[in-house]
Amino acid sequence: MRVFERVVDEGSFAAAARALDLSPPVVTRLVADLEEHLGTRLLQRSTRRLALTEAGQTYLGRVRSILQDIDEAHALASASTRELAGLLRLHAQPVIATHVVAPLLAGFRERCPHIQVDLDVQTLAEPPIEEFDITLLATEEGFDADVVARQVVASNAVLVASPQYLARRGTPRQPQDLTGHDCLRLRLPQGRPRTWRMWCPGEGAGTAPAAVEVPIDPVLSANHSDTLLRAALDGAGITSVALDLVAPDLGRGTLQRVLAPWITGRLVLYAALPSRKFIPQRSRVFLDHLIEQTRAQAERALAACAACSAPHP
Repeated sequence: MRVFERVVDEGSFAAAARALDLSPPVVTRLVADLEEHLGTRLLQRSTRRLALTEAGQTYLGRVRSILQDIDEAHALASASTRELAGLLRLHAQPVIATHVVAPLLAGFRERCPHIQVDLDVQTLAEPPIEEFDITLLATEEGFDADVVARQVVASNAVLVASPQYLARRGTPRQPQDLTGHDCLRLRLPQGRPRTWRMWCPGEGAGTAPAAVEVPIDPVLSANHSDTLLRAALDGAGITSVALDLVAPDLGRGTLQRVLAPWITGRLVLYAALPSRKFIPQRSRVFLDHLIEQTRAQAERALAACAACSAPHP
């Protein structure tokens, strides 16, 4: 089967023999034996070229799939006993690279010192998932693209501001109060945002909470989440960010949540894979580490928010 596949790919018996380091008579005999075993001709031979018969075309499609399954089974079996090593290629948006991937690399390197990480950081409308072992995608809830993806963690998007800003401008008490505040917004492809859509998760038990649209005129709009976060930390205004990303700032008190328990969205982090049939062992261990660490961070974020909202004696 492998010889037959190579003959087709190389276009001749002689080229296949060179590629497989076999003699041309051996290659010819193996294909003939296969045809005899199947009871049908797979290749039409002439002095100038080879052509697949209809049966050969159908058989080749199944052969490729079968040989791939065999190779992947061998690799999967050996990976469980082989030392974890090699190059792990990751792709992530800047905010995910900075706040999710970078903080967990030291722990991952300690756990798997022989795995090298190559991280490509870009914001692309359609990231080339097939070119990377793992592509991290931060999307809104309800993501339904035609890709192989594993959910890593889900998080609420919340409003935050620095204590200095809130001391200077006051703390909003209801969503409509945002109209009079300095708002820092992420600029989306469709243009400059003019409203903040918000939900209160505690409302409407058993039903979806009603959304509130608050008109705003942002003092800063940017297509870079870290720029907005940095500006908020420096007291420029109120911004929306995933809760687990600002857990350390909430814990330290450098940021405070605004208008709790209102949220501005539900975000989900996915790990997209080039194939579901075979995942290299190095990708598996990184995914396990990623999920373990990000979910622990999400729990710390919830604890930090609970501590911030607890009444002080």
